[in-house]
Amino acid sequence: MAGKAELHRQPFTVYGQSGSGNCHKVTFVANLLSIPFTWTEIDSTTGQTRTPAFLAINPAGQVPCVVLADGRVLSQSNAIMLYLAEGSRLIPEDRFDRAQMYQWLFWEQYSHEPTIAVRRARKVFGKVKEEDIDPKLMESGTRALELMQKHLAGAEGGYFVGATLTLADIALVAYTRLAHEGGFDLVKYPAVLAWVKRVCGDLGVEYTGPV
Repeated sequence: MAGKAELHRQPFTVYGQSGSGNCHKVTFVANLLSIPFTWTEIDSTTGQTRTPAFLAINPAGQVPCVVLADGRVLSQSNAIMLYLAEGSRLIPEDRFDRAQMYQWLFWEQYSHEPTIAVRRARKVFGKVKEEDIDPKLMESGTRALELMQKHLAGAEGGYFVGATLTLADIALVAYTRLAHEGGFDLVKYPAVLAWVKRVCGDLGVEYTGPV
C-alpha cells in the first residue's frame, strides 16, 4: 500500500480555472495531502478549453484535468480526487462508509453542482440579471441545501460521512462555500453554514460568505 500511495504523491500538472469550484477540489486535496503540483490557468469563458492545444490534452474540452508525472491524463474533478486520495484518510476504510462517500460524490455532480454552481456562474461569469435567471435553478438549489441541512443537523460527527473529513465534504464544500455568489443565503441553513466553516478550517482556505 505504501508503494501505491507514493505513486499518487508525485508532482503533477493541473489545468484549471481559478474561479471554478470543481478545480478547487483538486487543489484542496493536493494541498491537504502535501502533493506537489503545477497550476496552468485555462479560461473557459474565453474559449481556451476549445483550442486545438487543449483538446489534444483533454478531448472533452473541460477543466479540471491533470497530467500525471508519467504523462497520463485524468479529467473529472471527483475522479481526480479519488486518484490523489487513494490510500489516505480522506477515503473511509469501512465498506459502507466508503459507499456513502461515493453516494454523496454522485449526488454532488448530479443534483448539487448543476444548480448551485450553474446559478453562480450565470451571475458571476455571465453577468445575467437576477430576473433573467431560470427560477428553477433557485428552486433546485434550495432543495439541495435543504437536504444538506437535514443530513448535517442529524450527523453526530459534523461531517457528511462519519466523524472525519472525507472526499464527500471536499466535493460538496467546493461550491457550497460560494453559494452566496449565486444568490443563496446560507444563514438560513445553520448546520450547513457551520459545516462549511468547519471544512474550510480543515482545508486551510478562507470562507468569505455570510456568517
